[in-house]
Parts: sequence; C-alpha cells; structure tokens
Amino acid sequence: MCADATRPLPFADGEFDLAFCSSVVEHVPFARRVLLAAEICRIARGWWVQTPAYGFPVEPHALLPLAHWLPRPLRRLYWQVGVAGEWEEIALMRQSDLLGLFGPPVIAERVGPAVKSWIAVRIPPSPARRGAERPAAVAHGPGAG
Repeated sequence: MCADATRPLPFADGEFDLAFCSSVVEHVPFARRVLLAAEICRIARGWWVQTPAYGFPVEPHALLPLAHWLPRPLRRLYWQVGVAGEWEEIALMRQSDLLGLFGPPVIAERVGPAVKSWIAVRIPPSPARRGAERPAAVAHGPGAG
C-alpha cells in the first residue's frame, strides 16, 4: 500500500500501539508537517518520530559539512558533490519544531556533545489506561517556540 500520511489514512483512531517514523518529517513541506503529525497522533496510541537535527554540523542526506546552513542557491550547488545524488529540498528541524508538532518529550540522540537527531516519543498507555483520553498533536507548526 502507498499512502500520503498528510491525508487521512484508512485506519481507525488509536488503531495502532505505536507509529514509527524515522527520518521522514524533514522531507515533508512545512505547510504539511502539522497534518502528518496530527495523522500519526490520530492513528497511534504511541509514537517514535526521529528527524536529523538542524544543529548537527554534517547534513545527513548528502553527508556534506555545513550544507544545510547555506543559502538555498549555494546549497543546491554544493549538494552536487555530496552522496545524496539529485537535489531534494530538505528542511532539517530544531527541537522546538518537533515539540511544536508532537509535544514533550523530545529527546536528543547525541554523537559526543553534538545533537545528531531529535526524537519525539510517546509510550503507548498500558491496556488498563487505553480508555483514557489521548493528547492531540500540538498544531504550532515549524519554527514555533
């Protein structure tokens, strides 16, 4: 099955114990990230959403130092010498961006002192608590906070 998770998926609310989303959200256009987060929060009682950190000095898709910090025209040129191949508009995220989409906690995955990626985690409630109300996605959008 192929689906666009920024649109309603064919699953019931809370149908899954866990939604796993690794290195996807940074590929989704800013305007649609809130929709993706809301759909993840709707279909799953818990989630693990990871995205590369904007503050890490190496762009993880092209494996180029400082590439994501360059202005777009320079980034496009520089991208050609990286390993990612064809240009793709990717917008790495800050901790505040992920907090705005999923709420706390957002934890850091580190390489030494540097934050390599951010991970929004929600542990699914135990079976006894499944009837309790789940928090909805926080719809602040990228750059909030």
